[in-house]
Amino acid sequence: MEDERSNTSLLPSFTTTKEGIALKSFKSFLTWICLDQSNPWKTTLSYSIFFLLTIAIPILNHIIYASCKTCDSHHLRPYDSIIQLSLFSVSTLSFLCLSSFTHNYGIKRFLFLDKLGHSSDKVRQGYVDQLQRSAKILASFVLPIFVIDGGYKIWWFVSAGNVYVYDMIACVLQMCSWLYRTAIFFVVCVLFRLICYLQILKLEEFARVFEKESDVGNILTEHLKIRRNLRIISHRFRVFVLMTVVLVTMSQLASLLVTTKAGSTVDVYTAGELALCSITLVTGLFICLRSATKITHRAQSITSLATKWHVCATINSFDDFDGNTPTTPSRVSHTDANWDSDNDGEEENGDDDDLDNTKMIPIFSISISYQKRQALVNYFEQNKAGITVFGFVLDRTSIHMMFVIQMSLTLWLLNKTIGFS
Repeated sequence: MEDERSNTSLLPSFTTTKEGIALKSFKSFLTWICLDQSNPWKTTLSYSIFFLLTIAIPILNHIIYASCKTCDSHHLRPYDSIIQLSLFSVSTLSFLCLSSFTHNYGIKRFLFLDKLGHSSDKVRQGYVDQLQRSAKILASFVLPIFVIDGGYKIWWFVSAGNVYVYDMIACVLQMCSWLYRTAIFFVVCVLFRLICYLQILKLEEFARVFEKESDVGNILTEHLKIRRNLRIISHRFRVFVLMTVVLVTMSQLASLLVTTKAGSTVDVYTAGELALCSITLVTGLFICLRSATKITHRAQSITSLATKWHVCATINSFDDFDGNTPTTPSRVSHTDANWDSDNDGEEENGDDDDLDNTKMIPIFSISISYQKRQALVNYFEQNKAGITVFGFVLDRTSIHMMFVIQMSLTLWLLNKTIGFS
């Protein structure tokens, strides 16, 4: 039991100073947003803050202010129910997932910091730097939305007429509730992005083994480690990613339904906060799906890279059939280098060809048999790695399919409400 407690502690001991500083900073950040559950007292405080800011305040706000029957057209909140339910659902999902992560794994294991000792200095440094930047990335998404919503709430209370002390307190509490719910949702999204970023660094490092590695067994072992990490990430985040897709889709369809029905008033005063809520949810979903598809694309690019390596080595072995290992780059190597140099001036399409830029220098074509290389290529073709959700691979094809499904639902809903055809 004591070993398990030490493994799940939020601040384990570190031998690497930079990793320890990064973890300590992240722990301080969790404490600041009341998500530190390292002991019973902090756990109780965390759940109390969650209940207050996610459940109690939104309910009281809806009963007292959103249901106002004497307000003018600019101060009506006809869509407050959808806003509160949407933010409640995603914040509750995020809080429960984050609590489960810290309780079952601990921050060290959850962020894969315990595996950095076997990585290169470049991978370790890049991941630690990204971990330290996580708070800045989170603030870049949360603060603009909070400022806009805070400005709207201040305007709403000030322009309503007489402002009493309890109105000022209610305004501050509503702003804190909005900040907490959006922040906790973005925390999990940014953490998912951070963990995927580590695997991308490892994939980029793995791609360079084709330049120097002569043992197929070592290449296979390294790839199995990456596949295992991707399975772990998929298993931990599959509920969060799936439920986020479902909840955001339901929220957007419900918003579309109430804003397009007959007699609905849609302007910046009544629907501005609804639009801000939609932007928040879609942005968080975009972070998750982009991170998942990016790492899946990188992982599947290894197959084409291995095939290219196999072809270069095979052709090179035929060119040097006398059995002597070539001391100069082969024709294929020169051709590959010329091809890369010819395309240096062309515009890159995102990061599609990052792994493909690996230089093919098959100097081990004699030491690695054709059968071993072919077996390795077959393995890559039959065991494509990536982020999955209950066996469903999150790649670009799946994103296109999700877009088609949601577009079909949107058009169907528009046809039912405004007769769109």
